[in-house]
Amino acid sequence: MITASLGELQRTHTLLVAKLILFCYGEGYELTWGEAYRTPQQAQWDAQHGTGIVNSVHCDRLAVDLQLFKDGVYLTDPAAYKFLGEFWKQLDPLCRWGGDFTTVDADHFSMTYGGRS
Repeated sequence: MITASLGELQRTHTLLVAKLILFCYGEGYELTWGEAYRTPQQAQWDAQHGTGIVNSVHCDRLAVDLQLFKDGVYLTDPAAYKFLGEFWKQLDPLCRWGGDFTTVDADHFSMTYGGRS
């Protein structure tokens, strides 16, 4: 089994996010950026305040949060993100969608690294 380096995974994640964005726009939706890189200090703060985890793959540059829009309206229902999550997961075996997490995080698109998503 060949294991990709962190740098290789980061570059793959960026390319796959580009594919996700193009797919989304092709389906008639729009996106804005949420959080991508997260400092370890921010991850610690988020964990202490119940809004994230300490060992977030955002800190490894392997996750991005994207906000979904249709006809200029911000979609907040996790079900609206399902088509993106399904597309994302088929791009690579390491792709994970936050809509599948125990604590749903539907705008989260990541890759598994070190046992974390």
